[in-house]
Amino acid sequence: MNEFFELPPVLLRNIVLGPVQFPFSPWELLMQFLVPAVGVLIGLYLLAIVVRRSVRRMGLAEEVQRRVRHWVRRIARIAWAVTLVALGSRLLGAEVVRWTGILLRILNQPFYTSGSTEISFVTLILVIPVFYGAGWLSRATRQIMERGLVRRLNLDAARAFSLLNVSRFAVLGIAVVVGLSIIGINLSSLAVLFGVLGIGVGFGLQQAVGDMFAGLIIIFSRPIKEGDRVLIDDIEGTVLQIKLLHTVVNTVTHETIIIPNSKITGNTMHNYSYDDVSILLCTPVQVSYGSDLDTVGEVLLEVAERNPWAYVGREHRDRVWSFDDSGITVKLCTWIRDAHERVPALSWTNLEIWRAFRDHGIEIPFPQVDLHLKDTPRGSGSVRPTDSGGDFVP
Repeated sequence: MNEFFELPPVLLRNIVLGPVQFPFSPWELLMQFLVPAVGVLIGLYLLAIVVRRSVRRMGLAEEVQRRVRHWVRRIARIAWAVTLVALGSRLLGAEVVRWTGILLRILNQPFYTSGSTEISFVTLILVIPVFYGAGWLSRATRQIMERGLVRRLNLDAARAFSLLNVSRFAVLGIAVVVGLSIIGINLSSLAVLFGVLGIGVGFGLQQAVGDMFAGLIIIFSRPIKEGDRVLIDDIEGTVLQIKLLHTVVNTVTHETIIIPNSKITGNTMHNYSYDDVSILLCTPVQVSYGSDLDTVGEVLLEVAERNPWAYVGREHRDRVWSFDDSGITVKLCTWIRDAHERVPALSWTNLEIWRAFRDHGIEIPFPQVDLHLKDTPRGSGSVRPTDSGGDFVP
């Protein structure tokens, strides 16, 4: 029985990789590091599930629940990282300092050298917090300016949007350059490398470069801004975010569409709220030729006055638009307060016009064609019967 549970000798010997001999065996690696690490990971996952369900049952606001979930994930990741460090230190024992120095020397060995710039794995690892810190600093700068400087200057929405985005990208660029210089990357010495890489990948990044410059054009010229109601290539919605390469639009059907910036600057775009969010909503409808157009106009204006989205104080209009085959086309033009309410206002207007016309006996005609048959004099010889079957031939 004891022989059955005896481990193979290979599992008890220290791991050897070439000239390097580690101070632990495969069995110790499994039982003292891998199994506890997986156990802690499973425990943290189950704990996160319990916390999320408990928060959901408390009936807290959605924003509070989102923040709690965010902090639970962050704490779990920190706990997982601390666990790995602790288990690794326990596995190495007294030689943890020596092996840490060996690992740092390996990671700090440069694999690219250009002038005074040496790039190693440690340098690449330090690049991550540089870009993360630069992004955080740019977002913080935008928020501070939005809460303080922009309100004090009393800028309109378009100018405030341009100022905030220009400041954000400027801070981002400066922070990245300073951060890379601190960790030992001299950008001037890498100019040749960037030029060679640019020639190689330039053809594959033409679209991305075009989108980037289109994003800069949007930021500086302000054809659209966040919160605008736009129509781009049959896509109607509200602009949520304008980024350097693309713009995020939330459609009227609550779909999120990501549009490349070059599609916005290169095509005709309808901005319903460019400088004024109020718009004139024109609704066409046909009436029969026997209708009293004066009565029709009064009924349409009465519908406009009752519109819950109407802009109080502006004059609504009715227009006789055209004489068509099936009837007379008239239009009701209603001023509404906000372009974002165009779709519900249009639906309400169509339904109320139909109800008002029904109550006043005004006919909305079906498509129709009048056919007039002209009598043919007898004996004209235009048609004659055949001798078989009764068919007529000319």
